[in-house]
Amino acid sequence: MALLITDRCINCDVCEPECPNGAISEGEEYYVIDPRLCTECLGHHDRPRCIEVCPVECIIPDAAQVETREQLLEKYRKLTAEKTAAG
Repeated sequence: MALLITDRCINCDVCEPECPNGAISEGEEYYVIDPRLCTECLGHHDRPRCIEVCPVECIIPDAAQVETREQLLEKYRKLTAEKTAAG
């Protein structure tokens, strides 16, 4: 499943550059994660980097975006192919 940044976010800016898919961006009040781009770092890292670097532990699984490991891997493959084709 995709991840979600809660309103506990302190806008410290450490998660955004850690996301290999560019899924994290500044929102109106705090950072947000685009579920279309979030693969929980599958294919890039063993664990989601944003969770590892977050100093206030405000990043949680998004219950509204339930995805299996296979679906996340397919999303990773698609995103990687798009980056390769564009670059």
